[in-house]
Amino acid sequence: MSLAPRGERLIIALIGKRNAGKSSLINAIVGQDIAIVSEIAGTTTDPVDKHYELLPLGPVTFYDTAGVDDRGELGDKRVKATRKILYRADIVLFVNPGTPFDPYELEMLDRILEMSIPLIMVFNKSDLGEPDPGNIKLCRQRKINYVVVSTLDKSGVLQTKEEIIRLAPEHLKERKTIAGDLVSPLDSVILVCPIDSAAPKGRLILPQVQVIRDLMDHDAIPVVVKETELLHSLSLLDPPPRLVITDSQAIEQVNRETPPQIALTTFSILFARYKGELDTLLSGIRQIDQLRDGDKVLIAEACSHHVQKDDIGRYKLPKWLRDYTGRELQFETYAGHDFPDNLEDFALCVHCGGCMINAMEMNRRILETVRRGVPITNYGMTISKVQGVLERVIAPLGRSI
Repeated sequence: MSLAPRGERLIIALIGKRNAGKSSLINAIVGQDIAIVSEIAGTTTDPVDKHYELLPLGPVTFYDTAGVDDRGELGDKRVKATRKILYRADIVLFVNPGTPFDPYELEMLDRILEMSIPLIMVFNKSDLGEPDPGNIKLCRQRKINYVVVSTLDKSGVLQTKEEIIRLAPEHLKERKTIAGDLVSPLDSVILVCPIDSAAPKGRLILPQVQVIRDLMDHDAIPVVVKETELLHSLSLLDPPPRLVITDSQAIEQVNRETPPQIALTTFSILFARYKGELDTLLSGIRQIDQLRDGDKVLIAEACSHHVQKDDIGRYKLPKWLRDYTGRELQFETYAGHDFPDNLEDFALCVHCGGCMINAMEMNRRILETVRRGVPITNYGMTISKVQGVLERVIAPLGRSI
């Protein structure tokens, strides 16, 4: 299986009540026993991810979840964990064993439709009988595509795969570029990649690696340097580089040392465009100038990591924002897949680049904050804003403030 970046994988969540056959469906789709199957209801207690190569889409991740009808104190927590998976899902396979929808299924179905997640209704266990006519009627009324499946004799499994491929987001079917459209073949591009205490040992971070590969795919010449070698590298290149791309944390120095005739941008801004978020996040950046004393700012990180003394989300960004605005601001940090329910309490959300989550989860977070009236931007744009260089770093992408 190809090692696709986690944020590039198609995420498929299997939702349904206990003993509907979710685990059996995963096994039938992938053609091997990778999920535990039992006649005992509630065998799957927490979301479990299973990787698979679904051609022609490539690597996908199936999430096998607890039953939506799981109850009791522990069951409620399991259902809550299932709801969190919806934020990550590109597609939902809603598995029903052919019996009439119960209130728990209808409640979860409403939530999925409200979130506009592409949905396939899978009526499982067709070897035991036809799906309930009322279920079919509801699917037709609400324009929900459905398939009739038996994981026992494998009927309908191929159709399920075909429906997944049909509903997959367009960005997974098309070849997109991160920075390749900004350069021509044989152009040199300097990538400024600081190596500080927060940098992973022995490797570059994922966005840097992806940009290098994207530039190579477009026959450009990437030159990777630390910020301390930028001036020397610029003096060696003749002709000068077409573009300089930097980690946002070094933007003040890189802006100062890069001649104005050389285009400059950041990894964060490139990936915001790549994931289709750039214009919304640029709109949110204006809120920084509107912050007032006592305002709460949400710092959202897509991955969990050991916090160090110079952590960007917990220390650097709060300091820079307080210094820039001159305001007494309050900050709350959420990491990993946690995201607050009380979004309305915040005057602004500053999100990381989201390289460790898929585009669907990031877009859902953005849509949810905007829907609830909370401006959202990202780390890189915020840093460029408070350092006074935002106009320059968005210019290569044809944007302005």
